[in-house]
Amino acid sequence: MRSFSLVQHSVAHPRSTLLVIAGLTLLSLFPLPRIRTDTNPKNMLPPTSPVRVGNAAVEQAFSLYEDMIVVGIQNNAGVLDPTTLDKIRRLTQAIMEIPGVATRDVTSFLTVTNVSAGGGTLRVGPLMPETPRTPADLASLRQALFGNPLFIDRIISRDGKTTAIYVPLERAANGKVVADQIRSIVRRERGSERYYIAGDPVARDTFGAEMFSLMGLFSPIAGMVMFVAIYLMFRSLVLACTMMAVAMVAILWSVGGLVALGYPIHIMSSMSPVFLMAIATDSIHIFNEFSFRRQETGDRRSAVLATMDAVSRPVRYTALATAAAFGVLLFMGIIPVKIFGGLVAFGTIMLRVLSFSLIPAVLTLMPERAGGRSLGRDDPALDRGGRFLRRIAGIGTRRPGATLAAAAVLLVVAAAGTSRIVVNNNMVEWFKGSSDVRVADRVINEALGGTSLGYVVASSEESEFFKSPAALRALETLQHRLEQLPVVGKTSSVADYVKRINRMLHDDNPQYENIPEDREAIGQYLFLFSMAARPSDLDNVVDYSFQKANLWVQLRTWDATAMREVLSAVQKFQATAPGGMKFTPAGPAYFNLVWNDEVLWDMVRGFLLALVVVFVLLAVNFRSVRWAVVGYVPLLFTILLIYGVVGWAGKDFDMPIAVLSCLSLGMAVDFSIHFIGRFQQHLREPAGSATRPDADPVTEALLWTAARPGRGIFRNAVLFASAFSVMLLAPLTPYVTVGAFIVAMMLLSAVFTLLLLPALITVLRGWLFPRSDRAAPPAALPEQVPS
Repeated sequence: MRSFSLVQHSVAHPRSTLLVIAGLTLLSLFPLPRIRTDTNPKNMLPPTSPVRVGNAAVEQAFSLYEDMIVVGIQNNAGVLDPTTLDKIRRLTQAIMEIPGVATRDVTSFLTVTNVSAGGGTLRVGPLMPETPRTPADLASLRQALFGNPLFIDRIISRDGKTTAIYVPLERAANGKVVADQIRSIVRRERGSERYYIAGDPVARDTFGAEMFSLMGLFSPIAGMVMFVAIYLMFRSLVLACTMMAVAMVAILWSVGGLVALGYPIHIMSSMSPVFLMAIATDSIHIFNEFSFRRQETGDRRSAVLATMDAVSRPVRYTALATAAAFGVLLFMGIIPVKIFGGLVAFGTIMLRVLSFSLIPAVLTLMPERAGGRSLGRDDPALDRGGRFLRRIAGIGTRRPGATLAAAAVLLVVAAAGTSRIVVNNNMVEWFKGSSDVRVADRVINEALGGTSLGYVVASSEESEFFKSPAALRALETLQHRLEQLPVVGKTSSVADYVKRINRMLHDDNPQYENIPEDREAIGQYLFLFSMAARPSDLDNVVDYSFQKANLWVQLRTWDATAMREVLSAVQKFQATAPGGMKFTPAGPAYFNLVWNDEVLWDMVRGFLLALVVVFVLLAVNFRSVRWAVVGYVPLLFTILLIYGVVGWAGKDFDMPIAVLSCLSLGMAVDFSIHFIGRFQQHLREPAGSATRPDADPVTEALLWTAARPGRGIFRNAVLFASAFSVMLLAPLTPYVTVGAFIVAMMLLSAVFTLLLLPALITVLRGWLFPRSDRAAPPAALPEQVPS
């Protein structure tokens, strides 16, 4: 159905149009009770992806868990105190009773395996079977802890003030639920101890829960701010309600359709209501034009049709450009990215359908007194707002060279900043610095080996290879190299157990803290250890065939780049490894790296493809590649400037920034389409000629466009920026990023459109209007198809 016929039908049958829309909206509500959420970043990659398959194989081979929570206990007076040790015991026992916790493998002072010797025999048992009370028993515990390299930086800090309980989770457990139960347990304790709960599942599941909660909070707040702003702009409750109805109906249609198709709401798609609310503000151009037409045209129906005839083409193509910016994500490889792109693209199209149906119907039925403030026949340049906008455009028309030169300097600075951007993701940093999740992660990373865990699996074709001295020495050497990296806090492997056993069987002589020369001795050591230790102690570091060994790497940061440094060091070591050893990365930290590369780079590729598609749409809309180039400049300028600031500020290109890329592209180009489209339209109209005989028609048309359609552009920018500035108060940094990014994007894009386009058109008028013997012949402009 062509948009103009839809407008005519809506104006001719406004009540039936509204009834149909209301009926479809009611239908969209039925699937919503079946809505499902999925906040696990792991599910952004398909189950068949190599990293998920590889991680699952490593977890199975070494009896590992997918998720682990780290509980830090800190006491400035030291944790090796009977009172604190009693609390650690109670806390450990209580944690082991929480549903979803893998009880048998919880590690703390109470459960960790200690290797010692006595009477010439090897002793393997719990480190602290009971709380030491006497000074001698406490000294013995201290000696056991600080005399064992396996414990230092893992369950005891070097200063003795911090310890940790490692809590592995069963596969179906929710990290936030378990963390909340641990918090309720520690709140019952009194004393000087401080408790910190960190780990990937805590950050991931807490973020997911808070994200949906904040979406439910900030979306209505942003909507109310938009409602008030529209009312203040037009002094009409009907227009304010209509704008909000357009946004809410499109959101319900889109989300209802997604749920009906059986898809869950992922982290990315959960932000789609905010984006659709932003895109809905483009309808303000209809209200802006109607405020002029309602008195220029005596008949209400004619005013609505004249309004839609004037703005329908720009509105239609801004919708196509925005939908294309998100629609290209459908061609990416990550399923949630596809869902997000398709959801917003569909919602954008539905917004425009409502712009050509619901809005004309409401304007037709709206009582005259409810129409709000009318600008009527007055010259838009005569009021204060019009003079301000003409003044901005006047800078570009009077001093185009200086304007473009200043813009070029800014572009060079922005380009330099853009080159400094690093593609990196760290979910812990999605929380503000003062949040419990962020504080816990920082404290534990500073005191112990780190909360981020990666694995390096060494393998060989040789049978029982990792009973050989050469293989274990190779692991030891690799560990030493990795521990030289600032991002690595602790490593451990089967080599550490062998060295510890060798020392204990030689009367705790430090000279024997090494790998034995005898392969048979190594085999016996490991056999003795496996007979007395917890099964997971040896299973976690070597497989049953001794052809694979797992090197644990604790990282002090969840930055994806940290695991990249580890892989780089491993690759350098690979060339000198004995026996054809091969190394394969795995673990949560490695998944974070792959997720970073695949998902974020997928978004980058989609953004670059969208740039091409949007340019093509501009060329089709303007029927001219030349005008498309001109319309493209404010878009590129805005995007480069914002990303230049991101680079200079040291902000990583992470998921929130990646998601905003497509929105910035779609929104930044909208203003150019409206400005150039209405400018060309005004030049073709008989009334579009200069008001003074000596006036330049191009300059006059540019100033008129800035004052009248530019009012809609500026209103659109201010409306949306004011609404989403409330997100700057959110406790999650992605929301702060979204708020700051959108406010900057909308305001800068509006100003640059009103400033740079007049300057470009003035400088390039000989190129844009080929007939140089006439100032601005209407015939030189591409003919527009009536809407």
